[in-house]
Amino acid sequence: MNPIIAMLKENNIQDAQIRELFEIMTQNPMAAMATISQLGLPQDQLQMLMAQVMQNPALLKEAVNELGLDFSKVEAAKDQLQK
Repeated sequence: MNPIIAMLKENNIQDAQIRELFEIMTQNPMAAMATISQLGLPQDQLQMLMAQVMQNPALLKEAVNELGLDFSKVEAAKDQLQK
């Protein structure tokens, strides 16, 4: 299991919420940040999650694939943010 998804599950985040978070991320990464903050993760867990993503961005792609979502939407959203 992807470590991001595993950490969310360890913090009692429901599968539906995890899927919704990644769906939001594929559409609007900035909105995903707000959604993550609303999950009520302890600050240390949130920092660990962000550090994992920063050190290994491929984890996001793995998580999106594991959930059966379209990673190309993440790339498109990222391109829009860089413009």
